[in-house]
Amino acid sequence: MDWMTYRQIKDFFAVKILRLSLIFINAVFVVITIVLIIKAKPLLADTSIFELLLSSAWHPLKGQFGFYPFIISTLEVTAIAMILSIPVCLLSAIYLSEYANLRFREVARIVIDILAGIPSVIFGLCGVIVVVPFVRALGNAWGIQTTGYSLFAGGIILAVMVSPFIISLSLEVLRMVPIEARESAFALGTTKWEAVKYVILRSTRHGILAAIGLGFTRAFGETIAVMMVVGNVAQVPASIFDPAYPLPALIANNYGEMMSIPLYDSALLFAALILMLVVGGFSTMAHLILHKAGGQA
Repeated sequence: MDWMTYRQIKDFFAVKILRLSLIFINAVFVVITIVLIIKAKPLLADTSIFELLLSSAWHPLKGQFGFYPFIISTLEVTAIAMILSIPVCLLSAIYLSEYANLRFREVARIVIDILAGIPSVIFGLCGVIVVVPFVRALGNAWGIQTTGYSLFAGGIILAVMVSPFIISLSLEVLRMVPIEARESAFALGTTKWEAVKYVILRSTRHGILAAIGLGFTRAFGETIAVMMVVGNVAQVPASIFDPAYPLPALIANNYGEMMSIPLYDSALLFAALILMLVVGGFSTMAHLILHKAGGQA
């Protein structure tokens, strides 16, 4: 066997292994989705999907499983997190990309990576110790009676948790802009901020939207930290100072308990299916935006 044949054989097996790895990863997602659909089928056969999604009645002992409060709580706590985090993350990414010197940028990136790796339970503990009393004091200052365990507290914790991901992704997108684009803008007499506003941000808008979308998926499925500060009351929140009950917290708090109740297991797995589909949908949309941005680059 000559050297060229040996290299071709190695290349052939390397491609096959890589392809099998990709098939395996995609198969895991498909299998999980199928299992959740099968497990949720008894509930779907007993109750219409519209009633499940739009009803607010959550009484497992009576066989009533209305997911509307949990869906609204999940969407609202995620929306609060994104409203709080997006401006700070974008401004931070712009500063690191365009204004900070190289040494400061590298140190900041290390700190951001460390922040992204902190376990969520630590964020939850910090939320109980710091954020909940802050929200309680803020509500009392505005004449609102609240325990502090609320939608707003969950949104603050989520905003802190997703910030490292959005900053890192946005920074990578901004650094992809060619240096020639910046130099051309400066040659036309623009200031630093004008170059950022009219050249860099416009050329990277798709990538930044994708970074925000991926941050949204990270926030949407977060469990432990939110569960510790959000209050976990099965009701539609009337204000940001009211307690809420997101879908991940519902699953984490109840799965494995009270499984003797008919359809309870199926109901919780239906909640997991909703999370799976929403997170998968937003993640796919973010990757399509990135692909579009890459095609236009």
